[in-house]
Amino acid sequence: QVQLVESGGGLVQPGGSLRLSCAASIFTFSNYAMSWYRQAPGKERELVAAITSAGGSTNYADSVKGRFTISRDNAKNTVYLQMNSLKPEDTAVYYCNVRVASRYDYWGQGTQVTVSS
Repeated sequence: QVQLVESGGGLVQPGGSLRLSCAASIFTFSNYAMSWYRQAPGKERELVAAITSAGGSTNYADSVKGRFTISRDNAKNTVYLQMNSLKPEDTAVYYCNVRVASRYDYWGQGTQVTVSS
């Protein structure tokens, strides 16, 4: 059974930073690419960042490039999203995702990020 648990969200002022964590309960975490998605009210869920299984390659949505950094610690079964220079438009629920066997998507419960003065 796969479980993903996000943490680290909260209220932050524009220009501030947050670090999200996603702890994964999954057999052989290091075998899987991991992703962060977000969903703002009234909008579709969108991919924010992804990282390969060994962490050697990452990709980002254009809207967060240069501000967000995805990383992982395979010894701790955890993936992170460091978010800097936050903007009000980054306000959303952030979800951790893993795709297993190229077709089964697992999601965490999400963590709310609110950027507001």
